[in-house]
Amino acid sequence: MISTRRKPREQVRTRFTRTQEAARHGAEIARRRVGASAERIKPVAADRVLVARGWGAPRIRRAAQYVETGLAPKVSSFLSGVAHRVEPPGRDRPRRGAVVAMVGAVAAVGVAGAVLTRRSVTGGSDDASEEATSADSMTVSGADVDGQVHSPH
Repeated sequence: MISTRRKPREQVRTRFTRTQEAARHGAEIARRRVGASAERIKPVAADRVLVARGWGAPRIRRAAQYVETGLAPKVSSFLSGVAHRVEPPGRDRPRRGAVVAMVGAVAAVGVAGAVLTRRSVTGGSDDASEEATSADSMTVSGADVDGQVHSPH
């Protein structure tokens, strides 16, 4: 028959304590055995690790070379293609040639306005503009308006 009564706490505590002690004792025995085995196996394991590294290094080197020469260019071209497809269409901007043409037209209109303004100041005739131009060139060369050259003292 199964007892439904609770056992006293002291009895439970002593069972738990005994179980802990048994586990500690078993762990200590296992540690000693594993430690002794590890000391015997250590040189053999070190040799096996060196053999595995010698076997793996050339294979890793070959894999690296394949990634560099074979796989990387393929991945690069694939990503470039994807980027080209993903990129949104460019906006329609005025062409550089159209902008230069507009600036040139504005400059031509400005020059024409300056020439017309100069003609109207000098009297409006072609002879007057030629006289003004020759007088200007004389002034620059050191001559007076009447054409006489003075020496600088």
